[in-house]
Amino acid sequence: MEASNGVVDLRSSRSVSETVERLESLVGARGMKVFARIDFSGDAATVGLSLRPMRMVLFGNPKTGTPLLAASPQVGLDLPLKALCWEDAHGVTWLSFNTPSYIGTRHGLSPELVANIAGVAALLDEAAK
Repeated sequence: MEASNGVVDLRSSRSVSETVERLESLVGARGMKVFARIDFSGDAATVGLSLRPMRMVLFGNPKTGTPLLAASPQVGLDLPLKALCWEDAHGVTWLSFNTPSYIGTRHGLSPELVANIAGVAALLDEAAK
């Protein structure tokens, strides 16, 4: 379900670790690249703080992202694409992301350019199932 801020939260049937592994596998299978991984809960633990499982994956394809960056350099604030996988207080895993339409509107991108990243919703939906 999309909130007014352009964020979609997809309920995952897997743990945070399993959901992230599935996402990374699907990213690779589609010829995209994982640029970075951030383990928020792991980083919190290194400084003695507790945080429910939470990881972010930054991913994309330079071939499809570069035209967006050329059209609007500030889109680099939203690219590469990001997926936040987190566990709520009830132990439910969620996969959250910014919608392509939100990114397009935020940066004044044409519909043709937004189409370059439109597949992210289906990819993340598949990762959450």
